[in-house]
Amino acid sequence: MEGSKIAGYFKGKSVLITGSTGFLGKVLVEKILRVEPEVKKLFLLVRAQDTESAKQRVQSEVIGKELFKVLKEKHGKEFDRFMEEKISPIAGDVIYENLGIECSQVDNLFDQIDIIVNNAATTNFYERYDVSLDVNTLGAKHVLEFAKKCVNLKMLLHVSTAYVAGLQEGLIQEKPLKMGETLNGSTSLDIESEVQLVEETKKELHLSETDSLKNTGKLERTVMKELGIKRARKYGWPNTYVFTKALGEMVLDHMRGDVPLVIIRPTIITSLHKDPLPGWMEGIRTIDSFLLGYAKGNLSCYLADLNEIMDVIPGDMVVNAMIAAMVMHSGENTETIYHVSSSLRNPILFRTFEQSGYRYFRENPRVGKNGKTIGFKTVHFFNTIGGFKAYMTLRYKLPLEALHMVNLLSCGRFTQSYKELSQRFRFIMLLVDLYAPYSFFKGRFDDMNLQKLRLEIEKDPTDAEIFCFDPKILDWSNYFHQTHIPGVMKFLRK
Repeated sequence: MEGSKIAGYFKGKSVLITGSTGFLGKVLVEKILRVEPEVKKLFLLVRAQDTESAKQRVQSEVIGKELFKVLKEKHGKEFDRFMEEKISPIAGDVIYENLGIECSQVDNLFDQIDIIVNNAATTNFYERYDVSLDVNTLGAKHVLEFAKKCVNLKMLLHVSTAYVAGLQEGLIQEKPLKMGETLNGSTSLDIESEVQLVEETKKELHLSETDSLKNTGKLERTVMKELGIKRARKYGWPNTYVFTKALGEMVLDHMRGDVPLVIIRPTIITSLHKDPLPGWMEGIRTIDSFLLGYAKGNLSCYLADLNEIMDVIPGDMVVNAMIAAMVMHSGENTETIYHVSSSLRNPILFRTFEQSGYRYFRENPRVGKNGKTIGFKTVHFFNTIGGFKAYMTLRYKLPLEALHMVNLLSCGRFTQSYKELSQRFRFIMLLVDLYAPYSFFKGRFDDMNLQKLRLEIEKDPTDAEIFCFDPKILDWSNYFHQTHIPGVMKFLRK
């Protein structure tokens, strides 16, 4: 983009991006192509059997998305030619050495790549432990090993999460996680032992399970999910996702050598604030489960302290910070951590989010399956477990037990009513199980490194506007009411 020093950095450079079919990956690809059309090449690593399959995935899951509307309008009839020239889909997977890329392509990539962005991750809180270790931990290792072979490499940027900090309280610093470090004082954490434990557990299962279980894999999935939670909590992390992301950071810190490394740790990522499509998003984020649950009539209560701070940041601001960090640390033999967050710079209370939601749904009433408007209802919030459990017993457990008995006596007359009430009960309990720890989170993410980066960027007014990542500019109430919630209803509600 004319006049932008940051955008100009990408001119003539080649970037390898993993996780490009994910939310942040798409936003990053679009942004680079829009601000610097003279970037040499974006190599997009996607899980696919071959190059042709990789091209099809990129076309349908990246380029074909509404996010690229502005870029498409900018290039007009030349859009397809431009994208074909700039984007090179690569079939592969971070869970393998050399990222699973065919031998015929690897050497060529080692010579061409200037920057690697590792955005590949499984973000499921209760993912299978084997899958989560493969992608979030060993995947980071494989990307780093690949980076060391790139002769012209200027930067490896790794996208993590601020919640590798677990449920710590107080000010959480932008510092690396050291190999074997735990959050509860345990000293027995060893990544190789964790990988071995997974293999031994699966081996024992295969020796003991029945033929039917072998066919379905249900037992293995259940055991692997439970093992992930068990191991995470053993060392002080609340779920498998943040635990394995923390392990991935440890690997990078321990094995970095002289590779220029930046680790970006966003908090809860929300929809785009500004460019190129306000409100756009993909994938249900933490807070969006509440909005969709309410819109579908499944959320009547929740366990949360509305006076606590929630730490959210729009996706385009995360990508802007990523790009700025790539440029500022290019070629430096350093490791730098950035918290991309809002809890210090521009904090927002859960209550503000709640009120913005009520305001939106009052103005845009929910519509049922029969096409009729559903009356406005408030959600009961409880800041104590005792109050929440008492409500759930009176509102759901006792009625479900009674309805079950009546249904049996009436030969299934109330089956549908029982299913609907049971579904609501399970939905609320699942939300609480997954997200309640973050509804009472009392940590605040130090963002001193990020603010230094921001001040450096703001020396150039053009760059400050194009690559803004300052949450201070946001009026949270208006952002949620006018941008984020409408975006969730448009792009996520199916």
